[in-house]
Amino acid sequence: MKLSNSLHRGVIKLSAGRKGWDAFGMPVIKLTTTGRKTGLPRSVMLTSPHQIGESLVLVASKGGSDTHPEWFLNLVANPNVIVETRIGSKEMIAQVVDADVREQLWDEVTEKFSNYGQYQSKTDRLIPLIILS
Repeated sequence: MKLSNSLHRGVIKLSAGRKGWDAFGMPVIKLTTTGRKTGLPRSVMLTSPHQIGESLVLVASKGGSDTHPEWFLNLVANPNVIVETRIGSKEMIAQVVDADVREQLWDEVTEKFSNYGQYQSKTDRLIPLIILS
């Protein structure tokens, strides 16, 4: 995962931001959270499989791992994040989607991107959805 993130950042940097902001039919974002243990900024490249107006939906899948991704644990501890997209950076607030909304939103995400459903089938952990507003 770290190698993939490094390569993705390299594509964006080498192309002066002209390439690398889309992957698998989804917009790519650079999410910066505050490390829950260190208090330092932590960045990761992610895709957003669903958007609601200007809000972005993220899936904390970690490829179907039995543990949550570090970025998810960081934003649970501190929901204030910075999101960089092709058009620039902005501060956003992360909110973990509650069970009622998650079911409908999960169906919308997995209808378009079945790989997330495959990730869910690999783990007993309920994969969280996050809305960045």
